[in-house]
Amino acid sequence: MLLPVLARMIRLGTLHLRMPDGGLHHLRGPQPGPEAGLDIRTRRAARRLLLNPNLALGEGYMEDEVAPLDCDLHDLLDLLVLNMMEGGTHPVARVMDAWRVAKRRLDQWNPASRARRNVAHHYDLDGRLYEMFLDADRQYSCAYFRTGQETLDQAQAAKKRHIAAKLRLDRPGLHVLDIGCGWGGMAITLAREHGARVTGITLSEEQLGVARRRAEEAGLSDRVRFELMDYRAWREPVDRIVSVGMFEHVGLDHYRRFFRSLREVLKPDGVGLVHAIGRSGGPGATNPWLAKYIFPGGYSPALSEVLPAVEASGLWVTDIEILRLHYAETLRHWRVRFAARRAEIAARYDERLCRMFEFYLSGCELAFRRMGHMVWQMQIAGSIGALPLTRDYMGQEERRVPA
Repeated sequence: MLLPVLARMIRLGTLHLRMPDGGLHHLRGPQPGPEAGLDIRTRRAARRLLLNPNLALGEGYMEDEVAPLDCDLHDLLDLLVLNMMEGGTHPVARVMDAWRVAKRRLDQWNPASRARRNVAHHYDLDGRLYEMFLDADRQYSCAYFRTGQETLDQAQAAKKRHIAAKLRLDRPGLHVLDIGCGWGGMAITLAREHGARVTGITLSEEQLGVARRRAEEAGLSDRVRFELMDYRAWREPVDRIVSVGMFEHVGLDHYRRFFRSLREVLKPDGVGLVHAIGRSGGPGATNPWLAKYIFPGGYSPALSEVLPAVEASGLWVTDIEILRLHYAETLRHWRVRFAARRAEIAARYDERLCRMFEFYLSGCELAFRRMGHMVWQMQIAGSIGALPLTRDYMGQEERRVPA
């Protein structure tokens, strides 16, 4: 039953398929394209690929019941994604996609207690794991590639400069609230290079400990502090707000509350910047494997789902920038760096975790390279006159701060 389903999916290129009985099949699409191979090693994996393909492929790879055949994982996923974008469909996947869209508000219901559990699932992993494939500053979000030739560290530094320029830190001592501060890199940079006073809030205890230690080591404890806190609990007025890579965890039904919370604490002349993953093709649903193993409760929204919440809050949207292939390049760097230290990671953790991260990094890179995912940066302000008339100040500020 699986063979004709997979054959129907292949619109371009060739999928070489080995079934559990050892039979080898060559599924060729009507259009030329790349070739890749899939080895289905157990009958259980074949059955699951038939009944729940979007979850089964990743789980089968993690359990070594599904493997690339005479190619690497990235080549295999790229072929499958290319065919999916060409209209190749799995009938069960199509039905399940519609079901996920229908119930996505329930999946993304993120009150404070659930939000904390969701964050702990991924971000409270042993921090040494992330040191092995992130940049030196542990920036776990989209970098900014001006030419595409930058190293990962250069591109992440450029991302922080780009965001700082949009925050308009035009005088020392401005109080910045960093919502979802990660391991503290953005907060420390804003204090050290731009003279800001920064409070970072996070729901990850692992990240909190690292961020506090880093601020102390940098001699910035008097200007940078970190708290274990949900954004809904913050009450103090601030001059600036920055949130990088956190909005994807807010949840659809909480968008109005999120921007209303920002409006309540942002001073009338205040400026904010929200940096998040989005989708260019309109509303959708999170891939079930990603939701189960990587980011429970997470969702990358279309801007059409976000802007109504901003409008209802009374905030001014003063600038929106779309970063298209920047995250694809960031993930490529992470994937290559992870592969370079794979043996060390497997020895420290286990093979299953290695396979999970390989599938995650490749799949996400292809989502940005092939499937219409992008990153949006939305600048917001508390009042109509909070910023200059033109955007020229952004470029001037980026050039002022040395690379």
